[in-house]
Amino acid sequence: MLAAAAQGEPDAAREALKAGADVEARDDRGRTPLILAATGDHDVVARILVDAGADPDAQDEQQDSAWLVTGVTGSVKMARVLIPAKPDYTLENRYGGTSLIPAGEHGHAEYIREVLKNTDMDVDHVNNLGWTALLEAIILGDGGEDHRKTVQYLLDGGADPKLADSNGVAPLQHAEDKGQDEIAALLRAADA
Repeated sequence: MLAAAAQGEPDAAREALKAGADVEARDDRGRTPLILAATGDHDVVARILVDAGADPDAQDEQQDSAWLVTGVTGSVKMARVLIPAKPDYTLENRYGGTSLIPAGEHGHAEYIREVLKNTDMDVDHVNNLGWTALLEAIILGDGGEDHRKTVQYLLDGGADPKLADSNGVAPLQHAEDKGQDEIAALLRAADA
């Protein structure tokens, strides 16, 4: 089952289930088949696992779950597979973040738009560094089109443009310091 999930082989996954494979089996890093399918963006296998009752909240040794992995990969199709499984959107990764925070860092704009449209995730969740998804998109982003769209979708989803980091530095100040003029303009408009 683990190999079928990791390699994205739906027929092998179905056969493993028929043979009685454990849908919650763990590999040497504590990853379940559903986590492996999410990591590889194998949506067909993930759907098979979800239909078989796989736990979308099971976490591995690094505190990743299938849902949390989607924030890193930015996979809209995997998010759509997992949302019906009703994952715990408050579940945190090893950095104290929800899936929106790594999505902000990586500029996964379409993922953020999809998730904010179809879940009740807290758009202003603060991780262990004192950063929100909006702050991650600015601080760790490159200011390019993907991060600009990410900031726009976060703001559209209700992100607080004034919510400062743990040092009291607001998103606008970070954007200005990094020369992210278009993002700074978005933040000013949201605050108007």
